[in-house]
Amino acid sequence: MRSIWKGDLSFGLVNVPVKVYSATESHDRKSHQVDSKDGTRIRYRKVREGTDDEVEFSQIANAYESDGGQTVVLTKDDLSELPVQRSPEIAITDFVPVDQVDPIFFDKPYYLEPASRSPKAYALMREALKDTDRLAIATFTLRNRTRLAALRVVGNVLTLQTLLWPDEVREAAFPALDESPDIKPQELKMAASLIESMSGDFDPGQYEDTYQHELSKLIEAKADGTEAFTEPEKSDEDSDEDTEVADLLAALRASVKDRGGSPASDDDTSDQKAPAKKAAAKKAPAKKAAAKKAPAKKAPAKRKAG
Repeated sequence: MRSIWKGDLSFGLVNVPVKVYSATESHDRKSHQVDSKDGTRIRYRKVREGTDDEVEFSQIANAYESDGGQTVVLTKDDLSELPVQRSPEIAITDFVPVDQVDPIFFDKPYYLEPASRSPKAYALMREALKDTDRLAIATFTLRNRTRLAALRVVGNVLTLQTLLWPDEVREAAFPALDESPDIKPQELKMAASLIESMSGDFDPGQYEDTYQHELSKLIEAKADGTEAFTEPEKSDEDSDEDTEVADLLAALRASVKDRGGSPASDDDTSDQKAPAKKAAAKKAPAKKAAAKKAPAKKAPAKRKAG
């Protein structure tokens, strides 16, 4: 890995020299755009509007609109004069409880490597964060932008997780959330039973990117001139199952059964017990038929006895 930033992690009068590395990488297959007619590659050029004159990357600037409506052009040199650009520091401002930072604010993670000859200060910070179960909130500048971040421990390494600014997280204003649906105790119990049947420890290794696997299969099939996938046929049984699991409680019960769990005991009302009674009524004739067959088998034995 190659470090993308180097500076000091500072809190109080303590400075911890660190190198910053991107903690993630994409596993997507690389591609480029082409003309679908003949596969000719498509390229993008930066040209002046109204002409075909190409503009070099070094000559491209950014135009902003001032509060008064004026267009202001800022070059890379102009932006480099911002005071924050000259700060090689990850400044810790607070230490907050871990559960106070909602994961919705998490953005991109970076690993911090100790950059001094002695890693003692780095190790001290790491162990202190572990023992206090806190996150360090910090600000720093990376790639021309001021970032808000949370410093936390992942395994044995300090990890700087950039955070979204408060105004970058939208408010979940949905009218449906203002309603209070009537959730029955038996529905809640069955939902909890389903959750319990699916509970376990998180193991990221058991998951895989299905899209990337299927994309690879499609690419190889196209290269070989073969068919990659066949469309599965939907049977009548599937539609019957959809009809049978029409209500929420029945869907939950069927889900628990499908997971091999034991459905929670029913405290159903008479209305909700009705589907169960109907199911029992359907099975009753099968039991009666078995009862009628039993005497027929014993009849020959009675004649011999006589």
